[in-house]
Amino acid sequence: MIRHSKLSLATILTVGALAYLSLSVFPGRSLTAAPREQDVKQIYLDKCSVCHGEDGAAKTAKGRKLKMKDIRTPEVQKLTPAEWATVVTKGKGQDMDSFEKELGADTCKKLADYMRDLSKK
Repeated sequence: MIRHSKLSLATILTVGALAYLSLSVFPGRSLTAAPREQDVKQIYLDKCSVCHGEDGAAKTAKGRKLKMKDIRTPEVQKLTPAEWATVVTKGKGQDMDSFEKELGADTCKKLADYMRDLSKK
């Protein structure tokens, strides 16, 4: 019976420590919460700007090499929100990876919306 009590105490301490660490690493956020706008911007900067550039103009070395289009142009902006989300979620051609598994469909949609809005900034 004493052994069982020690195991329970150890389990409680472990769970408490993990909860504390998760709150210190992700303050004010649930691990399953939808990304905030600044989070989506950071995802864009981390995952997309290497090709598309911070402003969407695709004037980066990789963007030029791949002959990427400026995502702010009317030609690209005419895509529907669903088409944008599909490109981010599923990828495009051989040069743009799919982000669905890594980011999830909801974050991909928010990322697509952020990219569409670059033309308004």
